[in-house]
Amino acid sequence: MSTPIITVIIPAFNEEKSIGKVVSDIPRDLIEHVIVVNNNSNDNTVEVAKSAGAIVLDEPRRGYGWACLKGIEKSRELKTDIVVFMDGDYSDYPEEIVKVIAPILEDNHDMVIGSRVLGKREKGSLTPQQVFGNWLATKLIRFFYGARFTDLGPFRAIKSDALEQLKMADKTYGWTIEMQIKASKEKMKFCEVPVNYRKRIGVSKVSGTIKGTVLAGIKIIFAIFKYRF
Repeated sequence: MSTPIITVIIPAFNEEKSIGKVVSDIPRDLIEHVIVVNNNSNDNTVEVAKSAGAIVLDEPRRGYGWACLKGIEKSRELKTDIVVFMDGDYSDYPEEIVKVIAPILEDNHDMVIGSRVLGKREKGSLTPQQVFGNWLATKLIRFFYGARFTDLGPFRAIKSDALEQLKMADKTYGWTIEMQIKASKEKMKFCEVPVNYRKRIGVSKVSGTIKGTVLAGIKIIFAIFKYRF
């Protein structure tokens, strides 16, 4: 793939303290477009993201999947070849986009997952429930679909045509696992690369609350069985 157009999509809900750092650290010599999808924030996320140079979209329907789908719509308009997804809380290292897209550029993979399990994690960056949830979900994916993953991490890259083929539909917590299960079922060429992970800026909207943790866990388990049939 020669000189592909690469677009980064970052869902963001109340990330005014971190979103500027995320956008600024993205290697713009490789990345053509950075899209921040404001997911009904009530702080200064929009202003900070615009000041950092991002394209900012509004998605008032609350949900990680809703925000990703809005970003994908824009990426189509921009004639994107590769889409990178990452969080806006500065827990990922944006400069590691180079590692995440390398298997696509060099070995023609369709999808690459940035694995926090394989990389170096700052102490406390993943909660015990996240560690257990990742372990259980990836074991179940391997059992039911024969696909080997170590993580459901949000930091990932995928070819645009492969993304279209997956027909992503989840609007909330099941987005990442839906992508991995469907890629497995479609027999796509995928792999994981180690990525480093640090404590996020601010409180997680999912793992930082009991409600978010429970709902995410239910949605992930439901998705594993939903796409089995």
